[in-house]
Amino acid sequence: MNSQADSPSKKEVFSGPVIVACLAGVKLVLHLIAAANYGLFVDELYFFACGEHLAWGYVDMPPLTAAQAWLARALFGDSLYGIHLFPALAGAALVLLVGAMARELGGGRYAQGLAALAALVAPGWLAADAYLSMNSIELVLVAGCALIIIRIIRTGNTKLWLAFGLLAGIGLLNKHTIILFAFAVIASLLVTPQRRIMFNWWFAAAGAIAFVIWLPNLLWMWQHHFPHLEQLANIKRNHRNVSLSPVAFMAQQILFMQPAALPIWLAGLWYFLFGDENGKRFRVFGFAYFIPLMVLIAADSRVYYLLPAYSMLLAGGAVAIEKWLTLTSLRPLRLAYVGLIVISGAIFAPLAMPLLSPETYIKYTETLKISPPRIENRGTSALPQLFADRFGWPEIAQAVANAYNQIPEAEREKTAVFGQDYGQAGAIDFYGPKLGLPKAISGHLTYWYWGPRDYTGEIMLVMGDRREVLEQKFEQVEKVGEVGHPYAMKSQHWELFLCRRPKGFNLQESWPQLKNWN
Repeated sequence: MNSQADSPSKKEVFSGPVIVACLAGVKLVLHLIAAANYGLFVDELYFFACGEHLAWGYVDMPPLTAAQAWLARALFGDSLYGIHLFPALAGAALVLLVGAMARELGGGRYAQGLAALAALVAPGWLAADAYLSMNSIELVLVAGCALIIIRIIRTGNTKLWLAFGLLAGIGLLNKHTIILFAFAVIASLLVTPQRRIMFNWWFAAAGAIAFVIWLPNLLWMWQHHFPHLEQLANIKRNHRNVSLSPVAFMAQQILFMQPAALPIWLAGLWYFLFGDENGKRFRVFGFAYFIPLMVLIAADSRVYYLLPAYSMLLAGGAVAIEKWLTLTSLRPLRLAYVGLIVISGAIFAPLAMPLLSPETYIKYTETLKISPPRIENRGTSALPQLFADRFGWPEIAQAVANAYNQIPEAEREKTAVFGQDYGQAGAIDFYGPKLGLPKAISGHLTYWYWGPRDYTGEIMLVMGDRREVLEQKFEQVEKVGEVGHPYAMKSQHWELFLCRRPKGFNLQESWPQLKNWN
């Protein structure tokens, strides 16, 4: 028997889907390696607190992230590996989806592999997939919706709109910015010949499915007077976010997707808008990139809100580059470009996810003279905000526990632990039970809805406030601790005060004035 006939060829073994799957596996392993290198990110502490108060909405987000946080702890407890498994899986799924999009667009092995590789090493996506949040899920849902649109255009199977409606509905329960991308796709379809795929009952059914899935959250927002809009207005008024010019906004897009990948997504834009007939069939994705880009620049929004728009551009660009490099004389450029992506990705990865120890990271950035761009106007440490906000939380809980245990036992039940922000309160709620602490109270975001519990304010442990402010409210103010991890954000360096005998106020009655939606 001919052994060559029985053995699969190298081309079959290393097919496009196999290459993409291997790259998705690398992405998953990379995130699991980094999963426990640092502590929990500040937002994760808040999400876990929300997971203990499951509802159809929260001040600053829909319900899916809280449900995700609840499920992660229900399955894995407080294990950092378990907590970070869901975002790591989402990152691997994103690589698979980008590779699948390249294949649906007609790309071969090289296009599928190049698109998946660019998805693997994009710093913005590495950062989003390194901690539990709505961002990692949003990337997957938008990419899934884009893949469905490609499939509908390519096959004419409009029944697939039902799957689009399902993903869009789940996306609305995850993060409301998916509305912008759904609007961009629909508006772009209307101005292209592919508008015909919308004029059917399946498209209408998709809209109905998405609306029904979203309805509980929409009703919650209506009942609570759309609190997220109030929060966004406060953020804008207080200039919390770093304001960027259009040029600076685009420069940071290049950094978030990594500079070596710039030719890929630019080629994707060109391919969809001006390429061959196959590319022009999917012109919707070229227009659908510019719509959210213009909206986000005009609204002076955060730079990473545009990250979901790049999955389709990477896929289209990889297909275009594969076609351009088909000549035998140009084939060496294929491998060279892959090498460039790998090297650039390796350089930028430690800036996006906690792969290095803090000390090594500091030396690394000082040597290369590079650092991640700032997103908020807040004081950091030697580490950027994305890393600094992972330090100091266990120490906060321990400092509060030390002070709490010094209070006479008869008074502890009356002692409220008050946090200025959801990070402080979330640290108490996450780490405190093992230290004998009660749940914290706070006026920050959704904590305000949970109220002062049964506390009257007669005895309070107050985190992060100033003595002179507290002395105006309490007869007795005693410093009982001080916290400040060297790598933590500057806002988490503060004194802890034990306050007694409020001056003419009751915590239950004055709670409405403690609302802090910033």
